[in-house]
Amino acid sequence: MTVPLRIGFIPLVDAAALIVAVDKGFAAAEGLEVELVREVSWSNVRDKLNIGLFDAAHLLAPVAIASSLGLGHVKVPIAAPFNLGINGNAITVSPALHAALMEEIDGDRFDPMATAKALAKVVAKRRKAGAEPLTFGMTFPFSTHNYQLRFWMAAAGVDPDEDVRLVVLPPPFMVDSLKSGHVDAFCVGAPWNSVAVDLGIGHILHFVSDFLARAAEKVLAVRQNWADKNPDVVAALVRAAVKAAEFIEHPDNRTEAARILAQPERIGVDAEVIQRTLDGRLKISPDGTMRESDRYLLVGREGAGRPDPVQAAWLYAQMVRWGQTALTADGVKTAMAVFRPELYDAALGHQQPTEAPAPFGAFVGPAFDPENIRGHLEAFEVGRWKA
Repeated sequence: MTVPLRIGFIPLVDAAALIVAVDKGFAAAEGLEVELVREVSWSNVRDKLNIGLFDAAHLLAPVAIASSLGLGHVKVPIAAPFNLGINGNAITVSPALHAALMEEIDGDRFDPMATAKALAKVVAKRRKAGAEPLTFGMTFPFSTHNYQLRFWMAAAGVDPDEDVRLVVLPPPFMVDSLKSGHVDAFCVGAPWNSVAVDLGIGHILHFVSDFLARAAEKVLAVRQNWADKNPDVVAALVRAAVKAAEFIEHPDNRTEAARILAQPERIGVDAEVIQRTLDGRLKISPDGTMRESDRYLLVGREGAGRPDPVQAAWLYAQMVRWGQTALTADGVKTAMAVFRPELYDAALGHQQPTEAPAPFGAFVGPAFDPENIRGHLEAFEVGRWKA
């Protein structure tokens, strides 16, 4: 007997484990008959998951936390038994902004502190000239993209709520918005940064792994009450995703995986662009300059699939820092409870964690301690947090 499931996703490379699990038959081998539904916006995915139109979803990690806390929408507790991606975002800027930043930079252009300081100089010059603030696109208020942009800017004293504009755009709309001049830059997941570069309208300024060596990005999300009622189905879905992630991460399978993801009903961009992402070898400039990073996107390597509640605590701390919620002991507890490593372990038959979680490796600030979020917040001058 097969179990029918309806799962929503956004056309991004970090949906790869879900897509490959279905299209390569890993889900079917676990007794699951999965219909993948392509959506355009995170609000659509969240809402359809929350009201039960989806059984599971490819979801921004902070959205799962916000939903469990009742922030920005109705309160629906979410469980995340599998990480679909670690890292994977990038910041892409227009040619004009790239030139302005390079004119002001003092130091390595891949050093996020150097580019943040250059941004501060560009912002100050624009203000003095009476120019409009720079506009940055991000995918959702409760998104890694929002927090990562803010983390970077604020490191050099740029106030993301006062000195620039941050606007919400669905991932597939980022490229057209940059082309039309509606935004000067954006932070989004693959493949949309590469698409902008290939069209000659953008430069990839940073991989987000330049800011945080290991940052939870997307999760496999299910409603907590649904998970409680269907533990065997959750376990089967996790196993299928793990097998797919292992398949994707094997170099010999990258071409096939990219071809699967490139299909019009999946991500719908050229397979070669997707393979560059999976290989961590991206063109960052229209002139053909390439950059390689083995940390650009982790799908199955280094224990990437196992949820780490400390990552959830960091995301909660960013919500507090930027005034989206207050710091409370219950809030921290609720946020950390969204990431469910015990469900991952149970699905794979692990009695103990296979390895200790790796540190964030943030480019600025003290080492993050989930037991001292107040200390984390007090280490930064720019923010909306109030003690």
